[in-house]
Amino acid sequence: MLALPILPLLLLLLLSGCSGKNNTADEAAVTAAPAQTEMPAEADDNAAEESVRHNAARIAGSLDDRQLAAQVIISGIDGKGSLTHDMKLLLTECHAGGIMLFRYNLDTGNDAIKGLIAETVVLADIPPFVAVDHEGGTVNRFRPGVADLPPAISYWETEQEIDKAAALIYADSFNAGKAINSLGVNVNLAPVVEYINENNREFLDDRSYGPDPAFTAAAAAAFITGMEHAGILCAVKHFPGSAGADPHLHPSVLTGDKAALSELVSPFTELILGNYARALMVAHSAVPAWDDENIASLSPAVMGGWLRQELRFNGIIICDDFSMGAAKSTGSLKPETAAVLSLAAGADMILVWPPDLRRTHRAIIAALARGELSRERLEDAARRIIFEKIRMGLMHEEWGMTDGG
Repeated sequence: MLALPILPLLLLLLLSGCSGKNNTADEAAVTAAPAQTEMPAEADDNAAEESVRHNAARIAGSLDDRQLAAQVIISGIDGKGSLTHDMKLLLTECHAGGIMLFRYNLDTGNDAIKGLIAETVVLADIPPFVAVDHEGGTVNRFRPGVADLPPAISYWETEQEIDKAAALIYADSFNAGKAINSLGVNVNLAPVVEYINENNREFLDDRSYGPDPAFTAAAAAAFITGMEHAGILCAVKHFPGSAGADPHLHPSVLTGDKAALSELVSPFTELILGNYARALMVAHSAVPAWDDENIASLSPAVMGGWLRQELRFNGIIICDDFSMGAAKSTGSLKPETAAVLSLAAGADMILVWPPDLRRTHRAIIAALARGELSRERLEDAARRIIFEKIRMGLMHEEWGMTDGG
């Protein structure tokens, strides 16, 4: 794994220690974790990253249309302990760039989880992301005792001094990350970086780090740092925010002008500027100030204009499942149609359920053939994905340069 850049929070964590409330970590393991990632000279670090980006672009350019279409998909899988027969056939046909695990996959012993992940990974030509939602509290897909984390709000409720809270969060995150990484997980769709306000309280509840934007940004940075040191890539969520009831069931509309929205996304902005946010999940919220026609996950203005151009985000943009209620608020788009439109608008990866995997994969290939989705756009997405897979140690820079990949 490439070293993280030297950042103020990491120095803070090393100086402040990792003791106090909510600390479930093994102290020796936590203390040793940052030392495992020696920081090279800045010039050497930049050169190493440029080399990885160059090779990621080379690999992306070498993929055929079927491989490209597969790399941009994160699919749920059917099976517990082992893949179902139909799921094995699906993943043999479509070597998805990532898989997503849910409680129905993980409600079993650790050896069975390892076996399921290993069986899935071996089917892929390019090592896949193995993702899970592991925020803590109620958003925990594992059985109790496997990788327990307290709810995000508990840190705000027990320790509002940012430096102390960050140390606690780092410790808990690092240890939970080590636990899930030992099972084969390498991506965590967390943390939630939305601070609590009157519009999102009903949906987020204890999943947020509280009402203060600065505390939320620092807490999220500590969570990400702990996970990264444990071998887990984090995807912060849900940009640019949520409003109303559960968007899995209901529409989400963010009112306010661009200035108000800039304040709303200030924790995301801090994480992007600090190079903590390497992947980011875009919500299905409507954002009229930026796009009065499309929800954020289908909007070139939000993903291309706001995220890429204004905020200079250069990581992976992931879009949530298009079968959600908030996504359906735009009309009767089929999930595979929405996926193609989202990719064309600037998303790099989209989440699908197993029944939609084949249809989505074929729809992306067909859109490429018709020119509705450019190969340049998909190569750009695959380059970002492969860069992170190399950076996180999931695949070699030399992939494709020797026989056997």
